[in-house]
Amino acid sequence: MSPSTSTGRPTTPRRRSDGTSTTAGATSSGRATAGKARTKPNNQSRNKSAARRDDRRGFRPEGGSTAASNFAPKKPSVIAVEVGPDNGFVKLGVPANLAGIIAAGGVTEPFSIQSVTLPDSLAGRDVLGQGRTGSGKTLAFALPLIARLATTKVARQANRPRALILVPTRELASQVAAVIDPLATACGLRVITVFGGVGHGPQRDGLRAGAEIVVACPGRLVDHMGEGDAKLDRIEITIIDEADHMADQGFLPMVKRILDATPKIGQRMLFSATLAGGVDAIVSRYLNNPVSHAAEIEAPVLLDHSVLVVDDANRLEAVAELARSERVVIFTRTKHRAKQLAVKLKTFGINAVDMHGNLSQAARERNLAAFSSGAASALVATDIAARGIHVDDVPLVVHADPPIEHKAYTHRSGRTARAGAAGRVVTVASPAQVSEVRQLLSKAGVTATWTGIEVSSVSTRPSGRSGARSDGRQGGRPGARKGTARGNGGRPRR
Repeated sequence: MSPSTSTGRPTTPRRRSDGTSTTAGATSSGRATAGKARTKPNNQSRNKSAARRDDRRGFRPEGGSTAASNFAPKKPSVIAVEVGPDNGFVKLGVPANLAGIIAAGGVTEPFSIQSVTLPDSLAGRDVLGQGRTGSGKTLAFALPLIARLATTKVARQANRPRALILVPTRELASQVAAVIDPLATACGLRVITVFGGVGHGPQRDGLRAGAEIVVACPGRLVDHMGEGDAKLDRIEITIIDEADHMADQGFLPMVKRILDATPKIGQRMLFSATLAGGVDAIVSRYLNNPVSHAAEIEAPVLLDHSVLVVDDANRLEAVAELARSERVVIFTRTKHRAKQLAVKLKTFGINAVDMHGNLSQAARERNLAAFSSGAASALVATDIAARGIHVDDVPLVVHADPPIEHKAYTHRSGRTARAGAAGRVVTVASPAQVSEVRQLLSKAGVTATWTGIEVSSVSTRPSGRSGARSDGRQGGRPGARKGTARGNGGRPRR
């Protein structure tokens, strides 16, 4: 997306402190025609077109072959630095070659969630890891995954991976693969991503070519299992990232079907910011005597929460004023509202892009890349997209629409104050939403500063338009199922 205004920010990709780097977005293409006449392409031109299309989707063929394999994009080779026994990760049992790779990116000491889980995960035990967003959970499971797979030399087999990582969103799949890929490459292992929004063909080719590690969204993986392209009988390690989101958003039936297809003796790990709700069903059925660890689950002390109370007529101007001040992620309740707000912010001179389920995969990657690089200064997103946004150096999160429940507030707010940095969270509320927001903050365990319209005399009756009910149940269309969409077989859209 071409920026409407210059932000003056650097355009180099930003690097996360847990070892990730932002992913370049895909580009879109048009079709060229010469009048009404068209020539039938020959096989060579078809292959070239397919290769270009697959390259735009993020697929990379091996050895220059036109048969795309959908392996995680290869970054420039990471040259490991030499680490000694005093390295924080080596002390925990991480092999020196893997510790040297992440040390090359400036990561030499483990975060809390890594310190408490690595000894057990490296030993092969089933683990439940709970840590707030941005606490380093990805490396907490990536390091033991690669270390354990690398200890046994097993021949690569078509359609039969050795490790599986389940994630709820496409963006998260790409970013998890980006963390794992340099570690896997150093050990001669392959990583493949499997998610919806793109064609089945290149993913099918990648599975048939063979990969030890699959990072997948449940829906598309179930599709490949049904077609016989993904066989999970050799899985040694299964990891579920954002486990509570899997449970909340209707993934449980698919997750159970996937886990039922894996060997019972394999190692299983669950990681999330919260371990509640339907996660218990997964733990009791599929984990064997798991060790539970929690670290940094409380709100970070450098995160400042505030509520800005304004009339509905002034909400847009208030959000725009906040967005002018610094780089910001703005959350809305609906896809339509996210798209609409991004457009309206541009009329205020703010270069905003949107992120929601109605966008194509190419558009989502393009918009996230624009925000990650600084080409766009504001990203307007829905709750569903919140789990896939992992960008460092975001000083401000704005809830343009207060979330419906406190877990969504926690995950939205986790887009700032990542990896020990400071951040601000501002909830924009109308006078009619004051009571709702107070209850929300109380359940989230957050103390906020209130500004704007004086709220002491505001009625505490919840707003009828807020989507929340006085009995704590979610409002909405009668009979609607949470996290599902019509015409999609009841499957959550991601």
